[in-house]
Amino acid sequence: MASPKVSGHTLSTALIERLTSHIVAGGADTTTISAPFTGEPLAKLPVSSADDVRTAYERAHKAQRAWAALPVRERVKPFLRLSEALVDRREEILDVIQLETGKARRHALEEFLDVALCSLYYARRAEKLLKPRRRQGMMPGVTRVQELRHPKGVVALISPWNYPFALGASDIAPALMAGNAVIHKPDTQTCLSSLWVLDLLVSLGLPKDIWQVVVGDPAEIGDPLVENADYVSFTGSTRAGRAITEKVAPRLISYSMELGGKNPMIVLDDADVERTARGAVRACFTNAGQLCISIERMYVHEDIYDRFVPAFVKQVENMKLGSDLDFSAEMGSLTFPRQLDVVSHHVEQAVKEGATVLAGGKARPDVGPLFYEPTVLTDVTTDMDLCGNETFGPVVSIYKFRSEDEVVGTANDTTYGLNASIWTKDVARGRRLAGRIQAGTVNINDGYGAAYASYDAPMGGFKQSGVGRRHGSEGLLKFTEVQTVASQHFMDLEPPGNISYDKFADMMANGIKMMKKLRIK
Repeated sequence: MASPKVSGHTLSTALIERLTSHIVAGGADTTTISAPFTGEPLAKLPVSSADDVRTAYERAHKAQRAWAALPVRERVKPFLRLSEALVDRREEILDVIQLETGKARRHALEEFLDVALCSLYYARRAEKLLKPRRRQGMMPGVTRVQELRHPKGVVALISPWNYPFALGASDIAPALMAGNAVIHKPDTQTCLSSLWVLDLLVSLGLPKDIWQVVVGDPAEIGDPLVENADYVSFTGSTRAGRAITEKVAPRLISYSMELGGKNPMIVLDDADVERTARGAVRACFTNAGQLCISIERMYVHEDIYDRFVPAFVKQVENMKLGSDLDFSAEMGSLTFPRQLDVVSHHVEQAVKEGATVLAGGKARPDVGPLFYEPTVLTDVTTDMDLCGNETFGPVVSIYKFRSEDEVVGTANDTTYGLNASIWTKDVARGRRLAGRIQAGTVNINDGYGAAYASYDAPMGGFKQSGVGRRHGSEGLLKFTEVQTVASQHFMDLEPPGNISYDKFADMMANGIKMMKKLRIK
């Protein structure tokens, strides 16, 4: 299929009409989203109502039964085709991601790679992960046990605006392969990339009603979305996560959530200064800092501080901002005016109360309406909003430390625990220190990608940064109900024949000793 043409900062009418036709919306209500790069209208979208959400669930339940009845090898076929189809249409989806989010193309590429590689990972492994497994029975050879996996049913998946392509499709793929249907609520501003991959998967053989998209105000569609779900998957703020758990708790359904972070980076005294400075730029300013696993706090050992900080600041000052649909820009725009307001408030308050700006520190309307300079500050204290609250923008504060015990304490002194980064020439030392950090992922000599993109390992947060995990076996199995089926053979679980319970108790007790000795148990 030929890619629709993108002219400047607009998308073709034909593409928008095709994508928005996948939104479940029966009324006449619409909303218009704007391009962050320019502030100009990008697309008009139909808006879903509460009744539309209920209709989507009715369709999904019917479709899910037939979908779950298919062998796993059939369910994975559209996803096996997806990676090559994505490669063939790479430029088209990169344009869509950039235009709806305002991010630099190199950061849109990360989303493209994530969907292509993560969906392929699960497509290759779903059949093995979901197959019945033999488990050890109570009595060897007498009790035979099998573990079965059943789909949850219909999953409500709520994905955020900052990585709309990756954090939608990469979670939906394993949910679907597990035999579920999905009702997906992407953020309205950034729903086009999710609709794009849905449209592509339908063309590759995915039944249409298996993945349905609803778009609208959470106040209108949030309750029916959660109240009708068999499982809820959410990525977003800790505040919103708490509100969702209050809705699902009375129904006793399970859920998973990846929430906020105030992620630390630790630069040890033996770190390579130039390499670490380059890596820190990516760790802090990817997607203009609108990344839940990006670095917002940087701790630098006193022995290296005076060499590292100038090197890092120089790298930051030389960063190129831009809105071109190519790879020339190192950082793009913020996505929402409200995010620009938060970033501006955090920096302005910190400076007013004594923080020092080493680089950046102001908005750049000359580049675009929502651009903000990559910003580095020192002298940030605990009473400033910037210190402990998630900024979710291109801002990092730097602190000096003396000992590993000290930096572990300060790095862990937060309600969050999503990601962390350690830089050192001694990887063994870095691993030892990583084990002391309270974060779901810790990267050594990288900011976030090494752990996140290792799909065979789980990813998620400690403390108020989340519940459950994506990636690894858990990233698929969480969308299933596990069932144990046990059959008893040759003898019952009670005294055989005329043997008394006293003798039976002695037999069982001696059996425990024997099984331990023979390492059967």
